[in-house]
Amino acid sequence: MITELGHFALILAFMVAIVQCVVPLVGAHKGWRSWMALGEPAASAQFLLTAFAFGALMWAFIVSDFSLRVVVLNSHSAKPMLYKISGTWGNHEGSMLLWVLIVTLFGATAAWFGGNLPPSLRARVLAVQSAIAVAFFAFILFTSNPFARLATPPFDGQDLNPLLQDPGLAFHPPFLYLGYVGLSMAFSFAVAALIEGRVDAAWGRWVRPWTLAAWIFLTIGIALGSWWAYYELGWGGFWFWDPVENASFMPWLLAAALLHSAIVVEKRESLKSWTILLAILAFGFSLIGTFIVRSGLLTSVHAFANDPERGVFILMILAFFTGGALILFALRAGTMEAKGVFGLVSRESAILTNNILLAVSCFVVFVGTMWPLVAEMFFDRKLSVGPPFFNMAFTPFMLGLGLILPVGAMLPWKRADLKRVMYPLRYAFVLALAIAGLVWAMQTGRSVLGPIGVFLAAWVVMGAVIDLVSRTGRGGDRWRRLRRLPRADWGKMVAHSGLGITMLGVAGITSWQYEDIRVAQIAQPYDVGAYTFTLNAVREAEGPNYLATIADITLARDGKILAQLAPEKRIYPVAQMPTTEAAIHYNLARDVYVVIGDEQAQGGWAVRVYVKPLTNWIWIGCALMALGGMLSLSDRRFRVAAGARKSAPMPAPNNVPAE
Repeated sequence: MITELGHFALILAFMVAIVQCVVPLVGAHKGWRSWMALGEPAASAQFLLTAFAFGALMWAFIVSDFSLRVVVLNSHSAKPMLYKISGTWGNHEGSMLLWVLIVTLFGATAAWFGGNLPPSLRARVLAVQSAIAVAFFAFILFTSNPFARLATPPFDGQDLNPLLQDPGLAFHPPFLYLGYVGLSMAFSFAVAALIEGRVDAAWGRWVRPWTLAAWIFLTIGIALGSWWAYYELGWGGFWFWDPVENASFMPWLLAAALLHSAIVVEKRESLKSWTILLAILAFGFSLIGTFIVRSGLLTSVHAFANDPERGVFILMILAFFTGGALILFALRAGTMEAKGVFGLVSRESAILTNNILLAVSCFVVFVGTMWPLVAEMFFDRKLSVGPPFFNMAFTPFMLGLGLILPVGAMLPWKRADLKRVMYPLRYAFVLALAIAGLVWAMQTGRSVLGPIGVFLAAWVVMGAVIDLVSRTGRGGDRWRRLRRLPRADWGKMVAHSGLGITMLGVAGITSWQYEDIRVAQIAQPYDVGAYTFTLNAVREAEGPNYLATIADITLARDGKILAQLAPEKRIYPVAQMPTTEAAIHYNLARDVYVVIGDEQAQGGWAVRVYVKPLTNWIWIGCALMALGGMLSLSDRRFRVAAGARKSAPMPAPNNVPAE
C-alpha cells in the first residue's frame, strides 16, 4: 500500500511541477501577482510529494519488499540495515529519484527563503527550477520507474553491488547530488535574469549563497568518494581520473570559478556575461556528468551502465536546457553591459585569471574524458586516455592558480600597485622557497614536483593568513579587530588554506610514495623501507552477507610494534563478486597501506604494501575547504536582505486586483 501511495505521489508531483513551470512564468510576464505567488506553495507541495515518494521507496528497501523490481535487483534480506537504506540510492532508479528530490528541495528552499527577491525574479527562478524537475520527473516515470512491480516476486533479492556496501559510499552519493543538483539554482537564477533582461549587483549577491552551498556539498561528496576509492578499491590511489570521478570534478571547477566571478558582479558590476555563462555551463556539466554515468557509453567502477534509450533521454534534457540557455544568452548579450572598469593589475583581473585557469582546466579534463568516445565514433580507433595525460595537462593550470592566489586575494578593486601588494607577502615567499629548497636537498633522485608542491602549499597557506591579518589594519588591539572580521573573511582564509594543504598532500603521495609486492611466508619478517612486516596467520571468517579471508600482519619499526593490521579479501556469494579491504595504519606523516592477495601454489601469500607520505593532508585540506565555505555561508550578509534593488512597484493589470 505504501509503495502504491509513493507511486501516486510521484505522479502528482509531476503534475504540480508542470503547473509551477507554466503559471508563475506567465504571471511574471503579464504582471499578474496572484499567478506569480502560486510558485511558492507549488514548490512546497512538489517537494513534500517527492519526499513522500522517496520515503516510500526507502521503506520498500528497509522491509525487503521484493515485489518491486528495483529492490530485487539491489537488495537482499541478509544485508545490514545501513546498506538496505543506502541501497535506495545505490541504483539507477533510486538515485534518479534522489536527484529529483534534491531539485525540488532547492526549489522549495528558494520559495521559503526568497522573500527578499523581487516577485517577478522569484517567480521566474521557481518556474525554471520546476522546468528542470518536469524533465526529470518525465525521465523517471517513462524510462526509469522505481515503483515498477514484478508479477511473481522472488523469495530474495540479488544484493547490492558489494563495492557500494561501505559507509563511505553510503554517504557519498547524497552529498554529491546535493552539489550536482544545487548548481541548478545558479542556472535558474541565470536563466531568470536573462528572461528578465537584468543582471546587477543584487543578482550577484543572491546567486552566491546558492552556488556556495552547491560547491560545499560537491567538495564533501568528491572527498568522500576519493577517500572511499583510496581505502576500498585496494589500488592505493586517491584519484584515478576515472570518467565518473571527472564527471563530478568538472562542475566543481566551474562552480569555484562562478563563486569568484559572482563576487565581481556584486562588488563592481563587471564580468556579468561571463558569470551568467559560467552559471549555465556549471549546471550543463552536471548534466553531462549525469549522461556519462547513466548512458553506458563510458565504463567505470561506479557507473550506472544502462541502456542507450535512457542515455538519449538525458542527452535530450542536456540539449534542451543547456542549448536553450545558451541561445537565450546570445539573444540577451546586449543587456549585460558591464559598468565597472578595471586596470590590468587589479582584483578583477586576478579573479578573471583565476576563472580562466579553472575553466580551461575543466575543458582539459572534459577533452580527456570524452576523447576515447570521439575517437571510436568518428575515427574507429580505440584509445585510452589515462593518468599520464591528465597529470601532464592539468597540473600546470593548478600550479598557476597556486602562484597567483595569495597575490590576487590581496589586490584592491579597480587598480592596484603590485609592489605595494607584494611587500607584506615577501617574507612568506622567501620562507616558502626556503622550505622547498630544504625538501629538495633532503630528497634524492625523486620528482621535482615534491618540492614544487611544498612551495605552493606553504605559499598559499601563509598568503591566506597574511591576507586575513592585513584586514585588521595597523596599530594596537589587532587581535580584537581580527575576531570581529566578517565570517566571509575567515571562510576565505580557511578555504584557501585548505587548497594549499590539499596541494601538499597530493605532492607528497605523488612524489614520495613507494610500494612493495612479494610473496610473504608465515612468520618470516621482511623489510619495506624503514618498516618490518610479519605475516603471522591467515584465517577464514564469515560476515553478515560475505565470506572473508583475513590476514594477521604485524607492523613494526626499529623493533617496536606499531600496529596489528588485518587486511581482508571478501567474496559476496549472492553477487558472486570479490572485494578488497585494505588495512591502513594512519599517521599525519604517512600511511602504511597493506593488501592481502591470493595464496600461492609454492606456499605463502601475495602481499602488497604501500608507504604513502602526507596522504591524510589531502582529506584534511578538503575538509578545510568545505569548512571555509560553511563559514562564508554563515556570514551575516547572506542572512539579511541582499541589498535593495531599486525598482518601481509593479503595476497591477486593470483586470486583476493587486494582492
